[in-house]
Amino acid sequence: MSSEAATPATAPDERYLLRAARRGDLEAFGTLMRHYETTMYRVALRMLGTPADAEDAVQEAMVRAWRSLRRYRGDAALSTWLYRITTNCCLTLIERRRPTTPLDDEHHHDHHPERLDPADRLEQRESMRQLLQAIDGLPPEQRAVVVLRDLEGLSYDEVADVLEVSLAAVKGRLHRARLRLADELEGLR
Repeated sequence: MSSEAATPATAPDERYLLRAARRGDLEAFGTLMRHYETTMYRVALRMLGTPADAEDAVQEAMVRAWRSLRRYRGDAALSTWLYRITTNCCLTLIERRRPTTPLDDEHHHDHHPERLDPADRLEQRESMRQLLQAIDGLPPEQRAVVVLRDLEGLSYDEVADVLEVSLAAVKGRLHRARLRLADELEGLR
């Protein structure tokens, strides 16, 4: 997976690339996917817990995006549409097989680790491991809202668009997920 930051293409470039990709230009589609690949992978990794499963989900999401690109109407932002496809691929994988290995905290580092002493870094990594393990234990629909809202920072409306559910459903799922996570993490203290 690409290690560069996921930055969406500028609007004119994205529109141009979308038009070209819709006409069958695989290179234009590849350029679009490179812009979103890191974000798609991060969502998949957080939902599925293992790099191999995340890579499978992103691959499947890209194939699905290519196959359905002509049906993309532009009602939602391209990023929202790709979040939706990626999330759906993850949910499908979760239904097929439950991840057996929790997400390794090597994939989530402090943005400024040099500011922490080794004991604090160790404690932070352990806390992150426990949080990710607790998230992995959530039902898939709750896991999706936690990943999209709390870890990816999407707005409630964007999460509702991605998951194609009502705003009330997003808020309810998120509330139940946060309560469950709080109970789980409190039990670990």
